[in-house]
Parts: sequence; C-alpha cells; structure tokens
Amino acid sequence: MSDRAHSGRHRWEIPLWRDVTEEQWNDWRWQVKNSLRSIDTLRQVVRLTAAEEEGLLSTREVFQMAITPYYATLMDPEDAHCPVRRQAVPNVGETRPTAAEMADPLTEDEHIVAPNLVHRYPDRALLLVNNMCAMYCRFCTRKRYTGCSNETLPRAEFQQCLDYLRAHPEIRDVLVSGGDPFIMSDARLDELLAGLRSVPTIEVIRIGTRIPVVMPMRVTDELCATLRKYAPVWVNTHFNHPKELTPAAREACGRLLDHGIPMGNQTVLLKGINSSCRTLKTLFQQLVASRVWPYYLYQCDLVEGTDHFRTPVAKGLEIMEQLRGHTSGFAIPTFVIDTPGGGGKIPLGPQYLVTASEKEVTLRNFEFRTFHYPETEERDCTCAYEGRYFGEAGEVDLEQAANDWPRRRVRRGAAR
Repeated sequence: MSDRAHSGRHRWEIPLWRDVTEEQWNDWRWQVKNSLRSIDTLRQVVRLTAAEEEGLLSTREVFQMAITPYYATLMDPEDAHCPVRRQAVPNVGETRPTAAEMADPLTEDEHIVAPNLVHRYPDRALLLVNNMCAMYCRFCTRKRYTGCSNETLPRAEFQQCLDYLRAHPEIRDVLVSGGDPFIMSDARLDELLAGLRSVPTIEVIRIGTRIPVVMPMRVTDELCATLRKYAPVWVNTHFNHPKELTPAAREACGRLLDHGIPMGNQTVLLKGINSSCRTLKTLFQQLVASRVWPYYLYQCDLVEGTDHFRTPVAKGLEIMEQLRGHTSGFAIPTFVIDTPGGGGKIPLGPQYLVTASEKEVTLRNFEFRTFHYPETEERDCTCAYEGRYFGEAGEVDLEQAANDWPRRRVRRGAAR
C-alpha cells in the first residue's frame, strides 16, 4: 500500500515522517506506536488554531487524543473546519457537558451480566473485548471506557462470558466491540472468535471496528483469513465523510469482502461535518460502489461533551427525505436514535402515509404527489403452512414479550 493509495498528503510532505520507509508506514504496529498523542507532534502536521490548542490543553484529563499517522495525512493542514480534522482534534466543548448529556447514555453498564458482556436485547449480546482504539473519535459513545488504559479482556473473565452465553441459548448474535477489536493481534482475535464459535447457539458474530477508516493497513490477508475461519462473521465499520473513503480504505474493505466477510457501515450525523444531503448522499453512494452496505445513520448520542456535534433531530429527517427517490433505495440507511436510558435503537423517517381507512391508503412520494392504494376486503393473513413448518406456537404477543423480558442488571462496578 503506497502513499498514493490515499487521497491525502504524502508522508514525505510532512517533516515528521519524511524519513519513514514504506515498509514502516504500512506496518500497522508502527502506525499505532507513532500515533499523534501530544500538542507538539500535532503541531508538526497541521497549523493549529488558538481554539484547537485550547481544546488540546483542556481535554487532556477528560479523553485522550490518538491519531494514526495515516489518518493525520487526510486532515487539511490549514483548515480547522476539515471534517477529518474535526473528528480527531479535541475541542474545548468536550469539557462543557450540558445537563442532558450522560457518561453512559445507553446504560450499557446497567445491563452487564458478566465481565464486559452486555445483554440488552433478547437475542443479542455485546462483548467489549478491549478499551483501546487506533484513533479516539471526539464524539465516542464510550468515553467512560475507551482510552483509559490499554487493557484486553482477561482470559478468565472471557471464560465467564462464555459460561453466560452457554447458559442463555436465546442469544444467537454477539457483537464484538471495544475499544476496537482489530487493534488486537491475529492470534488473540483467533482465540476470542474460537471461544465464541464454541457456543453452539451463537449463529452470527459481528465485529465493530473503525480500522478500515483510520488504519487500513491493519486489514491484512492474515487478518481476513482469521475472520473467515469463523464465518458467518460480519464487520460493521464507521465512515462518516467521503474524504475518509480513500483508495486505501476501499482496498481494505475490498480485502474483507473478497474473503467472504460482509460489511455494513454506521455513520454518525455530525453537525458541520456531514450534516447535509449532498455530503451524505455522496458517502452512501460511494460506500455502495465499494460493496459496503450503508446500515445506520445515527443521531449523535447524548455523551458528555458532544453537544457541539449534535444536530436537531429534524435535520436528520430532512436529509432522509432529500435522499429518498434521489438515490438507490439500498444506498439509504435507517436513521435511528439509540435512545438514552437504554431504550434501544428507534428508527425515524419522514411520513409518507397521508391517510388510511379500511378501503384505501393515501400515500405521497418524494415528489410530493399523492397516490391511492386500495385495501383488500380479505383480512385473514394466516399462513396455512406455517404451523407444519414451525410447529403450532402462536404469534408473539409483543406487549407480553416486553413484560416478560428479564432485566438482568448488576452493579456498575462489574464493568472493567
């Protein structure tokens, strides 16, 4: 992967890395070791504004900074409004939380059932395997957890997680996150995935990572081969702006996909970074062209110190309405709010149903034209073969199921 494999500056244009060899540059461990973590090194890459310097100094005790050399070359050295730069460089606003913001807005800690294992949804669980990332996004939803220390889930505690998963066969889908799991070695990832695959009731493993965006050289053939061993493994990544979708990033995604690993993307709606239809449509279309499914568009979480990133919810709805009809349907993600208080993801969208009756529904399209769709008089929607295929169990009573769902909670202290 040469420097020409991305659309930022070449490393030799930056004195700090002028003597770095191509072999070093393409070594992901070198990238991690040489991440920008101080104001002095960052000054050698971009011309910091007074506001940025204030942000760097004021946030040191709040949430550490780490920017991989690769991602740093994507930052505009002169423009502090650069969408890559704003995601990576601290802002003084991070030290000024609003009354609405929380350390743990999704109440993950309240649903911990084993060390770093979160069981919030009936058939899914979240496993936090480490607390280190290649780059610390300034809007991170787990600021309380990531970047505090460089820890990986100890083997004894991982075994407790496996014991819980075996005891709860209703869990069919495990999301492996952190931190960033791809920061770990191939051998450690192999061990973790082998452990999860040893639980016979787990059908799908998902991995949440921003590595293809911030350090694509980590996505090696060896890493992909490790993941392929434990298929089906899905990778969810996190492109927020077209500037991040460089040839190098596309190459990393392509390598995963060519190894049979499906990819989805989760974008966070960020004020002044991607809060326009033009930017997001370009991103989503380029993702589709790269074979990556635009999965979610997130309203920014209510994390402490992120108010300067948040848009009104109405802005997200406006963008979704502008996308519909003007690009392919599968290039339009689901706009969701991951509700504070642990309510889960709630999808939002423009209203296209104008009226509804037993005889017809009236709909409007993206051009604001209305159409009438006649209803059928036949109300019986029974699937006659269903009982023979699934057995005679009746339909799920959603209200009863919600009441029956056990809220397994342990003390916050159980989180590492």
